[in-house]
Order: sequence, then structure tokens, then C-alpha cells
Amino acid sequence: MNFREAGVLPAFPPSIVAASKALACEMPSRRGLPLARWSVSELRQEAIASGIVATISGTTLWRWLSQDALRPWRHRTWIFPRDPQFARKAGVVLDLYQRRWRGKPLGPRDYVLSIDEKTSIQARRRKHHSLPPAPGRSIRVEHEYARAGALVYLAALEVHRAWLFGHCERKSGIAPFERLVTQVMAVEPYRSAHRVYFIADNGSSHRGARAAVRLKARWPNVILVHTPIHASWLNQIEVYFSIVQRKLLTPVDFQDMEALELALITFQRRYQRAAKPFKRAFTRRDLHVLLMKLRSHGDTYP
Repeated sequence: MNFREAGVLPAFPPSIVAASKALACEMPSRRGLPLARWSVSELRQEAIASGIVATISGTTLWRWLSQDALRPWRHRTWIFPRDPQFARKAGVVLDLYQRRWRGKPLGPRDYVLSIDEKTSIQARRRKHHSLPPAPGRSIRVEHEYARAGALVYLAALEVHRAWLFGHCERKSGIAPFERLVTQVMAVEPYRSAHRVYFIADNGSSHRGARAAVRLKARWPNVILVHTPIHASWLNQIEVYFSIVQRKLLTPVDFQDMEALELALITFQRRYQRAAKPFKRAFTRRDLHVLLMKLRSHGDTYP
């Protein structure tokens, strides 16, 4: 039975509920408030101060917001597409994941690898050894540490067979990046392949057409494909790097760079034994829908 059937009017008319939800969907700065985001208490104060409602409890306001899963006190960082050629570049990458190139299927001697570098991995030596978990107690990691240097972990993933290549360097740069490509191209089936596609982001060691020309001059069957600017999330090696970060490097506790390097390579070998290709369901159609949605909010290039 609703309020009308019972002959009882709700305490607040729908117009006030709608206006309160609309307020929660505004940035506080648009109202001249020195706030980065709303809390229920601050929303309540502003709703009263702006004349939306004479008085209201925080509990009632929270209940209204919950009806539409509005949580304006939360936030997440994001990089909106700003590359004018985002759709074209992203489409090429997504096609390669579907084993297509310029509208045609890849052949049996064509291979697709995702490649990048994970920079500035610190070998933090804790000032007290970590304590193992116990009943009612999680792992305890000493807050203070001494810096024992940093490494760059370069890795490549053959996306359709989940084969991994990788090694560590003291610094990033053109030469270290090309040493990773050499590590791949020195072995079969890539050495004698028809085409080997390397999907990379726009890092300084492999950016732009000059990098593509440089690699092709050394390996004629290599084709370097760049993701759009600020779209490393399209690069599958980033998924592997996130696994490394979660399973090995959080929390980080290594005596020196040698111990860190050994751990990275040992993890890579362990992961390889059970590795399977990532199931990527995001297609060109999904990309089109996403870009149209962002465009409707003015969050990307027209």
C-alpha cells in the first residue's frame, strides 16, 4: 500500500527529493563552496542554505541518494580520451586482439605481442623483517625502510598464446627497449614469422613513427602499433603488470636490487607455467558505444 492509498501524504514532495538529488550531482565548486566533494552533512547544509528544504535529517537525505546509488563523497581518477585519432588507433589494437589487420584475418605465421616497461620498481629494505599472519592478525610490514635502488622491468606478452618474455634493466630507454625486442625476435617462431606486431604505448623509448621505422630497419617483419595517447589500458601487458604489482610488489620488501630482480624473473617463470590468454571482450562496437557516451557529456574530442 502506498501513501496515497493510505490517505497519507509523504513528508517531502517528489520535487524536493529530485532537487536534492540534483544538488548531489553538482560539483560543490560550481556553488562557490571550498569543497572537493560532498558529504551527507555538507549536502544537508547546502540543501537548507539554498532553500531546497527548510529542514531535513542526514538519514533521510542518505536514503534518497541510496535509491539511485548516488555516492558523491566517493571519487576515482580517470583520464578522458583526448587523442583526436583515438577511435582509429584503438580500433587497430582491438582488431589485432581479434586477429585482424586492416580488415583481413591474420595468418598462422602472424603474431601479436603486447610490450612495455614497468619503471622505478624500488627495492625497499624494511628496517624490521615482516611478521607472518596469525589468528586474528594480518601480515605486519614495518613502515620504515631504506632505499636499496630501483629497477625497470621490461616485458612482452604474446597475447594469443600467453607466452612471456622479460628482463630487468637499471634504466629505461631506447637501447633497453630494443634489447627486449631482441629477446623476442631471437627465437622461433618470431624470428622467421611473416609479421610480428608489437602493441606499445607512447613511452619515450618507443614513441612515434621514428621508433617504428627504427625497429623495422632491424627486423623487417616487425610492425610497431601504438595505442592512443593516455590509453595504456588497451595494452594487455598492463594487465600482467597489475598482477605482478598485486602478487609480488605489494608490500615491497627486498634487501637489494639483485633480490628484487631475482624475484621478478622467478615470478615471471612461475606465472608462465599456468598462464592463459586474457579474455578480452571489449570490441570495436563497445569502443563506439563508450566514445558516444563520453561525447554526449563533452568528455572527449568530437
